[in-house]
Amino acid sequence: MKNLSFINKIIFFINNIFALLFLASFAIPFISPKTLPVLSVLSLAVPLLLFIHILFIIYWWLAGVKKQFLLSAFCILLAIFFSNFPYKFSERNIISGNSFSIMNYNVRLFNKYQWIEDDNIPQKISDLIKQNDPDILTLQELYPSTEIDINYPYKFIDFKGDNKIFGQAIFSKFEIINKGSLDFNDTDNNAIFIDILKGSDTIRIYNLHLESLGIKPNKDFLGEKDSEKMIKRLSNSFVKQQEQVEKFNIHKDKCKYKIIISGDFNNTAYSWAYREIKGNLTDTFLVSGKGFGKTYDFNKYPLRIDFLLVDKYFKVNQHENFDVKYSDHFPVLAKISH
Repeated sequence: MKNLSFINKIIFFINNIFALLFLASFAIPFISPKTLPVLSVLSLAVPLLLFIHILFIIYWWLAGVKKQFLLSAFCILLAIFFSNFPYKFSERNIISGNSFSIMNYNVRLFNKYQWIEDDNIPQKISDLIKQNDPDILTLQELYPSTEIDINYPYKFIDFKGDNKIFGQAIFSKFEIINKGSLDFNDTDNNAIFIDILKGSDTIRIYNLHLESLGIKPNKDFLGEKDSEKMIKRLSNSFVKQQEQVEKFNIHKDKCKYKIIISGDFNNTAYSWAYREIKGNLTDTFLVSGKGFGKTYDFNKYPLRIDFLLVDKYFKVNQHENFDVKYSDHFPVLAKISH
C-alpha cells in the first residue's frame, strides 16, 4: 500500500469493498430471506461482482501493480472452486439409447399481449416443442390458446388466478397415475406435480413456479431511481418465496419416489431458495451445460433462474439452453438416463 499512488489507494479500497461483498455472497444460501431480506438481493448480483473483479485484475495488471491483483484473483478462484462461477467452459454430451428428455419453458402467455412484435410466437413455440419432442414438457404462464398445437397422450393443466386464465402444465408421454397442486397462498404462482410410470419405475415430476421478483427486461433494476423502494420490493418477494419453498419442501420430502424438479424459480443458483429446493438433487446444467446458461432475457445480464433438477439416481447425458426469443424466458432441455 505504501508504494501505491493516492488514486490507486482509493481504487484498492474500492477493490476491498467488492471483495467483501463477494465473500458475503457465499453466506446467502445459508441465511433465510426472513432473517436478512436485504442480503438475498445480493444473490442477483453475483455474476456482476465477478465481472467487476475481472476488471480489477485487468486494471492492476495494466497499471503494473502486480501484488494488488491477487485479491480479485483469489475471489475468482474461490468462485471456480465452489462452483459459483457463472460460466461453464465445457459440456457433456452422451448418446444413450435409454435416455428420456425433459423440457422446461416459461412461455409468458404465448405473447398474448404482444410484448414481442411477432404475431407468430404461438406457432414458433409449438414448432420448437415439436422439433425437440421432449418426453416430458413443463410450462409456466400457460394461456389457453387455439394457436398452440401440443399433443401428448397424458397431461395435467392447472389454472390459477381469479379468472383462471393462466397457469402451469405438465405434458407426458408416460402414463400419469397421480397428480396434484400445492396451491400457494395469495399469489398466482404455484407448484404442480404428476407421478408417471416409466417401465417399472414411478417418478415424481414437479413443475415449480416461485414468486416473481418483478424484474423487467426493458428496465435495469440496478439503475432504478428509487433504490430503497426497489430493494424493499425485492426483499418482500424473497420472503414470499421462502414461504413457498417451505411448503414445497414439506410436500417433496414426503415423496417416496425418484424426483425431478422443473421450473421457473425466479431466483438464481446463489440463493437460499435454490439451495433449499436442490438439496441432494443434481442440477443438469452444472453437469452437462455450457456457457452462462442464461434463461431470462435481461439485456446482456446472465440470469439463470429456470432449472432442471434430477434425482441422483439419474445420469445426466445432455443439457441445452435454447437462444430463442419467443418469451422473456429461454427454454431448457435435459436428457437423462438410469
